[in-house]
Amino acid sequence: MATITKTMTRPEIEQLKEKLKPFTLKLSQPDYTFYQIKTESCTITAYTSLKVVFQGNDLGWLETNSLKNEYPQAGSDEVGTGDYFGPVTVAACIVDLESANQLKPLGIQDSKQITDSKIRKLAIKIKEVCPHSILVVQNAKYNLVHKTHNMVDIKCRLHNQAYVNLQKKGYALPKTIIVDQFVQEKSYYRYLQNEPQIIRGIHFETKAENKYLAVACASILARNAFLESLDKMEEAYDFHFEKGAGPKVDRCAQSFVDQYGSKELEKVAKLHFKNTEKLRFTSI
Repeated sequence: MATITKTMTRPEIEQLKEKLKPFTLKLSQPDYTFYQIKTESCTITAYTSLKVVFQGNDLGWLETNSLKNEYPQAGSDEVGTGDYFGPVTVAACIVDLESANQLKPLGIQDSKQITDSKIRKLAIKIKEVCPHSILVVQNAKYNLVHKTHNMVDIKCRLHNQAYVNLQKKGYALPKTIIVDQFVQEKSYYRYLQNEPQIIRGIHFETKAENKYLAVACASILARNAFLESLDKMEEAYDFHFEKGAGPKVDRCAQSFVDQYGSKELEKVAKLHFKNTEKLRFTSI
């Protein structure tokens, strides 16, 4: 029989009791407990010390799902890896229970599901209440690094560095750290094997930006940094850059090359994208 022990706040303990009501077969109150609940698959004992003990044959569901509302939590996400124009940005964010209560009413979710105008507003609030780290790899540097490191490798290093930077700022990383999974855990750490400092104990999960507030906040901060970089590019060139990598971007790229020449392209675009192959010029 497996056993998992978690520390929870009193409100969280009461919320857990309510959530378990439909599955409760027996409810009792042994000494030194708030309650003990027996379900078909496990026994949950909530002690007055605020320790909650889960016992059952299969607690795998608890390891994953309980993280969603476990605070403090840290999360990271990246933006720009699918965009021909603009940088790659990665953000990491720490959300505690107090900041979570302030942010949840704002409708924070995956940045891909929020308008850019709302992203800009939400990013201001997140920066006010949450410790954060934002990395921006501009196109010229990205193109140079990509000659020896593929996109996955770059993303692994950036996610790790974002957490390292939080520590350098003086913040202690919580035990719950979530990365929106883009690679298997073993491969993630293989890419990082030569890094001087590696953050371990990370939980990897797909679509994490829709499940964990810290990852959603990181997604918004990364998107906002991407948008701010595009703003500066457009101001510098007096030119509108299309997002993504579709047909509109092909036409936009050709227009940019026609106006500014191929040499400037490496400063605004990811040259290894197939969009580059479609352009009409003699050399990069």
